Amino acid sequence: MSQQEEKQLQKSIEEAFPMADTVNWDEVYQRIIYKYSTPHSLEHVKEELYKLEDKGEIIVHHIKPYNNPVEYQTLNGQPKKIPTTKLWHHKSCGQCGHIPGYPTSVFWVMNKLEIDYLDEPHQTSCTGWNYHASGASNPVALAGVYVRNMWRAYETDYFPLIHCGTSFGHYKEVRNMIILHKEIRDKLRPIMRKLDMDIVIPEEVVHYSEWLYVMSKKAAQQKKYDLSNIKAAVHTPCHVYKLVPEDTIYDPEVFQGRRPAAPSGTVQNFGAKLVDYSTWWDCCGFGFRHILTEREFSRSFALFKKVIPAVEEGNADVFVTSDTGCVTTLDKSQWAGKAHGFNYNLPVLADAQFAALAMGADPYVIAQIHWHATDVEGFLRKIGVPVDDYKEKFIQYLQDLREGKAEPQYLYPKHRKIDFYLSLPDRVKWYKKEQVGK
Repeated sequence: MSQQEEKQLQKSIEEAFPMADTVNWDEVYQRIIYKYSTPHSLEHVKEELYKLEDKGEIIVHHIKPYNNPVEYQTLNGQPKKIPTTKLWHHKSCGQCGHIPGYPTSVFWVMNKLEIDYLDEPHQTSCTGWNYHASGASNPVALAGVYVRNMWRAYETDYFPLIHCGTSFGHYKEVRNMIILHKEIRDKLRPIMRKLDMDIVIPEEVVHYSEWLYVMSKKAAQQKKYDLSNIKAAVHTPCHVYKLVPEDTIYDPEVFQGRRPAAPSGTVQNFGAKLVDYSTWWDCCGFGFRHILTEREFSRSFALFKKVIPAVEEGNADVFVTSDTGCVTTLDKSQWAGKAHGFNYNLPVLADAQFAALAMGADPYVIAQIHWHATDVEGFLRKIGVPVDDYKEKFIQYLQDLREGKAEPQYLYPKHRKIDFYLSLPDRVKWYKKEQVGK
């Protein structure tokens, strides 16, 4: 690139993202590469993964052609395969408990795109939150929970898709630990054998927001509302891109490849205008343990370091992010500020909710905005959603349920995957017989 071309590129970046200019990129690079990463590159970890598979020490759950994978570049330029169908959902404790419209929106979008998936009823928590809060366990136990859940995905032949940002980051750390430390594998294997399982590691650890970004151009073809007048600020969750950061996907079409592709690219592909703000790098306040030990710090941090800059610098209409902790903290911390006269009321949505609402999902039955502390209705009216009509129907639906006049609405037929819960694929049966015979 010539000096003139480089100057033009720099000028266009400054015009498009004025706050990006305040970032010390050397410092950012230093922080994410050397402070939070493992001492081994992702390429090295994957090489070791396949060596262990060749030796028969582990089973690798490969992404198959029928998963319709799409490749994107990671921070270090290595390709990462994102499977787009036949997916096993590892849901989030926080999503289901605090923002229930989050997982329903993920499933609703997948139904609209006719994606084959398995909503697993037998997964467990990842233990990641307890780990980051210094509250639980030891390396072998953490590895056991990870492998147990990954085995469930393997035996159903659906590729795991991780909903929670904490689970996503935690599982990548645990994956690296199992691959790089034989002593962990030696202690883990006999435990898994008692469960009639063995050590399974997926070829990639994939976050749902990566899937949504990869599918967002196709999803946006079913967009029902015009978002061109919407200014959206994005917060990328720390647990998604600061833990094992070299595994995060980037795209030159999203912030010139200088920030993670998801969820900014999803917002962009749905036609909203991305706005910049000076504290884009900062945590939402939920953090790794702040919400447990310093709750008032979390609430004030969410308001003063994230919400206020997004409104006053970016003039944002909506805040979009992709982790439960971030949605919850940014949304539900605003009422604390309101009590002190800081009434910013910036609606906060998960990228899946943002996409589903733009595609015409019911704001109450599917996106469940009534669980949010901030006023999402104003944002919906701005893009043309007939909020009052939806609300009237929802209230009537609840009344009919209460009086026994209506049946609950399901996102998919109940127990449609019962065959996977009652029987196992032949290759796993064969594997188990092989192990029993030894």
